Amino acid sequence: MSGDQAAKDYFGAVDRPANLQARAIGSYARGCLAGGAALPVDGATWQVMRLSRNRNWGHPELIRFLEDLAKEAPSLGWRGLLVGDLSQPRGGPMTFGHSSHQVGLDADIWLREMPDRRLSEQERETLDFLSMLKGPLDVKGADRRVDPNKWTDTHARLIKRAAQDKRVARIFVNPVIKKALCDFETSNDRGWLRTVRPWWGHHYHFHIRLSCPKDSPGCKDQARPPPGDGCGEDLAYWLSDEPWVPKEPRDPNKPVVKKRPLALSALPQDCRTVLTTD
Repeated sequence: MSGDQAAKDYFGAVDRPANLQARAIGSYARGCLAGGAALPVDGATWQVMRLSRNRNWGHPELIRFLEDLAKEAPSLGWRGLLVGDLSQPRGGPMTFGHSSHQVGLDADIWLREMPDRRLSEQERETLDFLSMLKGPLDVKGADRRVDPNKWTDTHARLIKRAAQDKRVARIFVNPVIKKALCDFETSNDRGWLRTVRPWWGHHYHFHIRLSCPKDSPGCKDQARPPPGDGCGEDLAYWLSDEPWVPKEPRDPNKPVVKKRPLALSALPQDCRTVLTTD
């Protein structure tokens, strides 16, 4: 096992968890998962999507959280959850997609309500995402609001409920959705908005990140979000042209430099044990 080899090659090749005590190891974007548990692909109020990816694995605390949120969803007016990527069976870097989701504490929830029937495996692979954007963000003067024909207060209630859970460290949403949530909350109960952070993408799902569990001393939490509800100047920047519209067109003759994938040696040493334990 070479430390110079891309870690995603090793972690993407295993299809079952390591038979170890459950533990999140390292940081969300540089770590792995011991003793991972699988979220069942079907529950009374959830369905797992994109089954071929085998990414419905997480720390048991994440599985419990998702089951709890799914159970509460109908009381919020949301039939049930369509669950996207969690982690690979042993966490670690993924073969494609996310740079995080490595320690079994991240989960993507689609902004599309579970239908009133069980989707087939084929439908779970091909069902389109549902973007909440009103239009493209990368043109000057873009209308950076949610689409009122798609976004509802029920979306906001679901995200609010997730953000109020003490196990949750952060929830990532598109800045446009963050603005909709800021407008949705008209009471003085705005503390939950601090947990909801604007980020690139995230316009067809919201990304839940749990804090490190007590049983995982080698897990590294992110710093707490800045004080306040996050609805002020920082959000105004995200909704301006500056982060989205290129100041000058990219030179088509200039080669695109690809970032080197994370090497196995860059992960905590315990991740090698996770890889080699049956």
